[in-house]
Amino acid sequence: MSKKEILKTERSLSHLKQTFANKLCKALNLYPISSPMIVREGTGINDDLSGLERAVSFPVKFLDDKRAVVVHSLAKWKRIRLQELNLDPYEGILTDMRALRPDEETSPIHSIYVDQWDWELKINNSDRNLEYLTGVVKRIYEVLLYTEQNIYEQFQIPPVLPKNITFIQSQQVLDMFPDLTPKQREHAVTKKYGAVFIIGIGNKLSNGEPHDKRSADYDDWTTPTHQGYQGLNGDLLVWDEIQGQSLELSSMGIRVDKKALLYQLELENLQNRSELFYHNLLLNDKLPLCIGGGLGQSRICMFLLKKQHIGQVQASIWPEHIKQEALEKGIHLL
Repeated sequence: MSKKEILKTERSLSHLKQTFANKLCKALNLYPISSPMIVREGTGINDDLSGLERAVSFPVKFLDDKRAVVVHSLAKWKRIRLQELNLDPYEGILTDMRALRPDEETSPIHSIYVDQWDWELKINNSDRNLEYLTGVVKRIYEVLLYTEQNIYEQFQIPPVLPKNITFIQSQQVLDMFPDLTPKQREHAVTKKYGAVFIIGIGNKLSNGEPHDKRSADYDDWTTPTHQGYQGLNGDLLVWDEIQGQSLELSSMGIRVDKKALLYQLELENLQNRSELFYHNLLLNDKLPLCIGGGLGQSRICMFLLKKQHIGQVQASIWPEHIKQEALEKGIHLL
């Protein structure tokens, strides 16, 4: 890749990120704030993702024998920050998050380096329902549509997103495609509709398995909603014609209240976590009710700029076979 091509990509990345972040702040009433890349180990603040991934851990001199970890995401840290800032309902925060997930399987859409717009919005108890969740998702999708149109005007990259996003329960997706794996079901339903928000990820479905694993202590995936469905969270996916598959751009949800936290910890046999710093704050009513999530910066840039590999929009490290496969396709990774 020539210097001219690299700089052109970097300019488009900078423009896209600034456009999206500014519009998101206006759409959800968010304040841009600073955020940490490391937190103390053993506090329960770091995002445990599905509960299986290792965090990068290292000793810190002034912590004596204790260690710090590089964040997976800021799902729980943001809730503490909302309380510290004493924001009003319907005010929130936006962070430019950088994280490491060393157990991530690398691919054209996966990297061990994670960059997200991590956001959190304070809400009232009356907002803990499916209608409020879908309303927020619609606002986020409108930001995506706006940015796509802006990129078309600036760089002549044609828009492809449908005008509206489709909401569907994870159980409904299973009912539609009972013989497919969860990932195959995502591809099938997203190809059908173009852009979907799959609701209720984490709880067991009729086949005895969850659509995907979710940590027990941030998103609420058990609260009953309607028609026997459960969960106030979900994933936003779009159909990527270049990849020929669905592309997850966001995982988000209404966060657990005290009742949902205790229930989900019990389901996962993690009751011992209730004694951790973060969990103790929530169980003692010292944290606000909120909704939040992460929006993958590189994923969104890759999709809107029509790139074939996430390494074309972020600088990371890759296995030799991934770099070789990219080169064979004429793709030069940053």
